[in-house]
Amino acid sequence: MTEPIKLLLADDQALVRGALAALLSLEPDLTVVAEVGRGDEVVAEARRTDPDVALLDVEMPGLDGIAAAAALRAALPACRVLMVTTFGRPGYLRRAMEAGANGFVVKDTPARQLAEAVRRVHAGLRVVDPTLAAETLATGASPLTERETGVLRAARDGGTVADLAGALHLSEGTVRNHLSAAIGKTGARNRAEAVRIAEQNGWLLGD
Repeated sequence: MTEPIKLLLADDQALVRGALAALLSLEPDLTVVAEVGRGDEVVAEARRTDPDVALLDVEMPGLDGIAAAAALRAALPACRVLMVTTFGRPGYLRRAMEAGANGFVVKDTPARQLAEAVRRVHAGLRVVDPTLAAETLATGASPLTERETGVLRAARDGGTVADLAGALHLSEGTVRNHLSAAIGKTGARNRAEAVRIAEQNGWLLGD
């Protein structure tokens, strides 16, 4: 009999992680060998348990899932990576594939389809949620520069231009210029809308 496919699950929500583990364990050819709740625990746990496929959430404490995917691919190239996330944002898919992920599906994927996605990824195939793939092609890569992205990230929590300038160690004029450029590039009417649009497209993931 063929050895079951060994899985590592990484998700900061214990209930979601437990439900995924329970559903996937019902499949006779799949076995969950590890569960972690932080992105910075993925590589160490994978080294300890040697999974065939790692299922990673995108947004986790310690290290986001996309950075964890890149670290895992570097540390254990034989381990395949399937991103399983609530946040089906086009920018996330593009960055995940660039980081070496082999697949990207959303959490409301039916259990049978998720199990099949694991098998396909394990077999060396690429699996991508079709709706998200279409949205990613339509949206394209982020139009924002690294500095504009950083300013919008800082602006997520509100605060004045002076507050942002202090936090980013930039002049107020520079912050205003970056905010103005980001508002123009996202087609937004104001700073808050620019943040929302960039967030929805997955352009603000990171520190």
